[in-house]
Amino acid sequence: MPKIELKTEIKAERKVVFDLSRSIDLHKISTEQTNEKAIAGKTSGLIGMNESVTWRAKHFGIYQNLTSKITEFDRPNYFADEMVKGAFKEFKHEHYFAESNGGTLMTDIFDYKSPFGILGKLADKMFLEKYMTELLTERNRIVKEFAESEKWKELITE
Repeated sequence: MPKIELKTEIKAERKVVFDLSRSIDLHKISTEQTNEKAIAGKTSGLIGMNESVTWRAKHFGIYQNLTSKITEFDRPNYFADEMVKGAFKEFKHEHYFAESNGGTLMTDIFDYKSPFGILGKLADKMFLEKYMTELLTERNRIVKEFAESEKWKELITE
């Protein structure tokens, strides 16, 4: 079961970084390359505890739907989303936020299990883990860009 861990230093208030990380609208911006669209559940704004969203996106040339639900929520410190339905056998994406150097240290832990047994494990080693790391890194780059500028005010209000 691959586990991807990313740490991102962001020069912004923790509550701003937290809210950007749960923004459906920011997620759409950060995944333009896969043409992700929220098609069911919470489709815009800030997702919260026990809410779910279904995404439709093109990965590896194939359109796929994936539904995830917020299963743990402690603003502005932590939240987790877990796959309810989709291409993975399972996944849990944990989001941690800590005050650090006058800003926020955002830590993502994406723990997933690929389908298809040994073939899934082979896909992880060959390309899937790298692909998922790149998607999450791009998402975090966009969170940082919005949080460290005035752009965040376009998506969230205090």
